[in-house]
Amino acid sequence: MRILVVDDDSVTRKLLGMYLKSKGYEVTYAENGLDALEKLGQTDVNIVLTDLNMPYMDGIEFTRSMKKEPLYSHIPVLMVTTEADKDEKERAMQAGADAYLVKPVTADQINETVRMLLKKIFQRGGDLNV
Repeated sequence: MRILVVDDDSVTRKLLGMYLKSKGYEVTYAENGLDALEKLGQTDVNIVLTDLNMPYMDGIEFTRSMKKEPLYSHIPVLMVTTEADKDEKERAMQAGADAYLVKPVTADQINETVRMLLKKIFQRGGDLNV
């Protein structure tokens, strides 16, 4: 199970990666949406955790681009951001995000949400590469 963590802040990337690795997930990192799209083309990814506010390509545009691509449209996206605004959450969900958490987040919140997303994957047939 590989999770792509997309965040322009290196400390946040490391922290989220640490949370996920402690639960046995493999983690790949990207610094922004453009970098993330490139990583999707190089690595099999099962779930994406992305920040909203990033340079070059933000989380909304990244999610839209990813969800338009048939090879990646099935991959669940968890938006992890400082944006607590209801309108921002709605924009993220309309772009294709499957879940939304507001920073600061705990390891339990991340892992519980990842488990929920995995459950959705298995409910649609259990194939991680649909």
